[in-house]
Amino acid sequence: MTTSERVSLIPAVRPTLPAELPTVVERTLPNGLRVLVVARGRVPLVELRLRIPFTGTGPEHAARAELLAETLFTGTARRGRVEIATAVQALGGSLSTGVDADRLAVVGSALATNLEPLLAILAEVLTEAAYPDDEFSGERDRVVEDATMALSQPAVIAREALLGRMFPGHPYGRAVADPGLLAQVSVGQVRDLHAARVSPRGAILTLVGDIEAEKALDAVEAALGDWTGGEPEPVPAVPALTTGPIIIVNRPGAVQTNIRLGGGALDRSAPGYPAQRLANTVFGGYFSSRLVNNIREDKGYTYSPRSSVDHYLAGSRFTLAADVATDVTGPALLEVFYELGRMAVLPPRPDELEAARQYSVGTMAIGSATAAGLASTLSALAGAGIGVEYLRDHPAALTRVTAEEVLAVSAELLAPSRLVTVLVGDAEKITDAVAALGPVTTAG
Repeated sequence: MTTSERVSLIPAVRPTLPAELPTVVERTLPNGLRVLVVARGRVPLVELRLRIPFTGTGPEHAARAELLAETLFTGTARRGRVEIATAVQALGGSLSTGVDADRLAVVGSALATNLEPLLAILAEVLTEAAYPDDEFSGERDRVVEDATMALSQPAVIAREALLGRMFPGHPYGRAVADPGLLAQVSVGQVRDLHAARVSPRGAILTLVGDIEAEKALDAVEAALGDWTGGEPEPVPAVPALTTGPIIIVNRPGAVQTNIRLGGGALDRSAPGYPAQRLANTVFGGYFSSRLVNNIREDKGYTYSPRSSVDHYLAGSRFTLAADVATDVTGPALLEVFYELGRMAVLPPRPDELEAARQYSVGTMAIGSATAAGLASTLSALAGAGIGVEYLRDHPAALTRVTAEEVLAVSAELLAPSRLVTVLVGDAEKITDAVAALGPVTTAG
């Protein structure tokens, strides 16, 4: 059975009906905190998303930021870690943190009737975090061990190598903090970072749930109105992408090769973004994509090839990942290049485009159907300077994208000559085959 015949057997996706645009009530507090509230009463819960700008340059900042995020809830001037966790659980809730090169995030939820005490706990942590010495020391050891283990994994090695190739010298060039630098971070440095950067200035708090908007805004102002802090740092510009030879990161004895490609992408406000989203979906963004049909279904080279477009404040990026057996590295990479080239020179078939369109519209609707999904979506959009109208306008824009527009954006962004390629595998066994596809440089 050919690829086209197999695709034709996929049931038609039923059109997604446009959802009602949620009403967002907004207030910016005098301290700079921007608050977005959506009343949604289907479930008696409230979802909380706090996004704090946390950009910083240098690997030392990344290490300190990682440890701050991991130890933020280990104690305050009034309560220890266990007391904080017990208090949150008593509200039927949760609070957790995460950090990347753009922002420090606090994600939480609770019974809607417990919004005020949840905000009180959040305010206590933001304004009184103590970072107890004994808690910090133990958490630092754990984080160092986790980072060391992560950096031994082939998939992580491949991701770090690709990011370093795409963003040399930029905070986006590394996703895992250096274990050696993590081990050197002191609790005093984390306390100083908290005082300087855990700030309401530029921060965005999003609440979605069974709440009254004005009462929720008043509750936030009462709890967090006295929160103060320093100014966020500007996001450094990303370097221009420099293409070049295929880089092989050598792992002698590896039984598989981790194939990674990456390049620039349009951000969500760009006129061509809807076409780019559909181009990525057709190519490798879902299970019925060309990439999956070729190197998984037809040739059996890999289990889960995929491509995606990810958005960051200083620039968006396209990435592709496929893990294949060592002995099919060359043929698999050839097929990846073939499918990218086909996207760049031939428009998608009408059925391909329509299936990708309905999938994209449908997954977007599903992603904002729950309070948790809507809170995360609105937080991400607000952080990028995009309003709630995106939830209405983007699906409408997807319905208008033509095959010619998909071809044009693919030629600009998906052509193999516009991407960088990194392979992690046994260089002795794969170099000859890969060299037939282009210049090769070996690292590691």
